[in-house]
Parts: sequence; C-alpha cells; structure tokens
Amino acid sequence: MESMSRLRVALTFDHCWRATPGGTGVASIELANALAARSDVDVVGVAGNHRRPATAGFEPPVSVARLPLRGAALVESTLRLRWPLVERATGPIEVLHATSIIPLASRPATPLVVTVHDLAFLHHPGYFTARGRRVFARALAMVRERATLVLCSSQATLADCAANGFDPARLRLIPLGVRVPTVTPADVAAVRARHGLPEHYLLFVGTREPRKNLQRLLAAHQSLGADVPPLVIVGARGWGDDVADSYEASDRVHFIGHVASHELAAAYAGARALCYPSVMEGFGLPILEAMAHGTPVLTSKGTSTEEVAAGAAVLVDPLEVSAIAAGIREVLARRDELSQLGRTRATGATWQHTADLVVQAYRAAVEMGGRRA
Repeated sequence: MESMSRLRVALTFDHCWRATPGGTGVASIELANALAARSDVDVVGVAGNHRRPATAGFEPPVSVARLPLRGAALVESTLRLRWPLVERATGPIEVLHATSIIPLASRPATPLVVTVHDLAFLHHPGYFTARGRRVFARALAMVRERATLVLCSSQATLADCAANGFDPARLRLIPLGVRVPTVTPADVAAVRARHGLPEHYLLFVGTREPRKNLQRLLAAHQSLGADVPPLVIVGARGWGDDVADSYEASDRVHFIGHVASHELAAAYAGARALCYPSVMEGFGLPILEAMAHGTPVLTSKGTSTEEVAAGAAVLVDPLEVSAIAAGIREVLARRDELSQLGRTRATGATWQHTADLVVQAYRAAVEMGGRRA
C-alpha cells in the first residue's frame, strides 16, 4: 500500500499570549507536541506579531509564523475583512487548524478545521464581557459558515453545536488527552513548602472566572468548617474574579495563583481531592490531570465534566451549595475507591490518541476539498 503523504498544517497559537491561556492553551501545546512527534504531519504555528514572549509556561513547541496584526486588531480584521491570510506568513499549507473558536483567515481552497471547546457564551452570557459575547457570536457565525470540519472535545459540545446550526456531518468528536509527569514525595514537599501549604488540602485548579463557580465552592467549603482540609486555589485571576477579596485572609483558603507545570503536577499529587464544580465546561482537563495522579475528583453533573469523569468521580449539582458540601464529604470518604477508578479512567486518555483522531480529521478535510464558502 502506498504510504500517506506528509501534511503541512498551520496551528493557531494566539491564546498563548493571553494573560490566562487556560485549558485552551494547554490543549493546543499538548496537541502540537503530539503532532510534532509524528512522521505524517509537518506543523507550523501561526500567531499575531506580539511584541512580548508567550505567557510563561505556554510557549508554543513549534516555530511560529507571525501575521502583521495582533490582539483585537487581528480579531477584527479576520472577522470583518477575512485578512490577513495565514499563507502570507506560513507559506503553502494543506490545512489551517484554528485551535479555538476564533479562527484566522486563509485562502478559499485551504481546508479550515476549527476546535470548538464549548458554546458557554450562549448559555451563560453573564459570565462574559459584552465585547467577548459580540466577538464570540461573530466568530461562531464565521465558523458555522466557513469551516470544513469542526472538532469538539466532548459529546456535550458536539450536541450543542448541532443544536446551534452546525451541519452534524461536519462535526467530529475529539476528546483531549492527559500527560502525566513523574512526581516524587520530595516534589510534593517542595511545593507545599514554597507556597506554605498544609500537609492535607483540597485543590481547585482553573482560571478564576465566574463560570468556574468558586463562590459556591468556597461557601460549601466554609460551611464544613474544620471537618475538612483547607482549600488551595491554583489559577490566575480572570475576568469577574472577586472571590479573593472575601477569602484571602482566611487560613482555611490558600490562593497561590498560576504555577509552573511541574508544581501543578506536585499540587495534584499531594491533594486529598480535586474540587471542580464548574457551571459549564467544554471538557475539564483538571479532571483527567487529577485522576492521572490518583487524586479523587468532585465535579459537576449535567455538563461535559460528567462525561469526562466517566463514572470515576463524585458528581454534584453545581448550583447548590449544600450539594457541593455533601460532595466534599463523599469524595473524602471514598478516597481509595475513587483514586483507583480515576487512575483507570485516565490511562486511556493520551495525547497520542487525540493526535491520531485529529490527523484523521485533517485528511478528511483535505478529501472534502476545502471550506464551505
């Protein structure tokens, strides 16, 4: 059988220059690493002409071609004018992969593949700025009109896209993977010492923004008092974050901000449980990351996090403080059982498998002959 040709693919990386790249940044970097290890894909990054380096810890692992605009100007020019074309920076490509819902412009013959993690701005508009809602709505219209294929990280997001006007035949389910760094007891002790953490603690990981539901988590934790370990909040401040103003002074809650990937791995490994009762997620990478380290997980039912947990976590109603509090008690009571279930669940989630599915989507997009309009 004739071997498959090597595809030249451009991946977008602009979110790696945001103050809080979040899960989208992690996913794009891990995917790029997995693709770069393959012999059937040649990956080039593309981003605006940012004047500063990428956010620490989110440096793209491939060379990045630069467009003549950046930030809001690049977004507006892309959505209004369909300019600048990425090929002017990257040279010829066979696929453009926008790794978030805001795409870049390319030549009409170039297949456009777009990853849509979630449509939360449609369901919870109050969790976004007015400008953010407008930009996402316009980007959604462009993707719906022009994308050759849309990659969804969860079945929940795929169903949401289908319900919001996307052609189901152009949707692909591509679950995310997880990388598991080796963590030693010395690593755990070091991260505790550096950040002044207690021996036993509960953990939250994520950008501090309204949909992460920190207010209810903190209220639930506070209601339990000294019966449960202190809560450690890992993650940068995002839009609409004011939780630290009420809780920073408490020795029961530790806000340690963004940490490097090796420290995050140690924080997971040392935690008694991960508490992740987000109102809505497109996937929820911290769930798999915690499970991979054997850390039990509490998360939300009724969103993609339930799907990602796959029966290996305590599920709660994220809108009920009492339910979250009861879930915290349960996850601590079932630590041994949930630790084993979580490790088993995370074992099958690799970035290599994600890359396999993504490359299949690239080849399908090429066969489909470019974008829709």
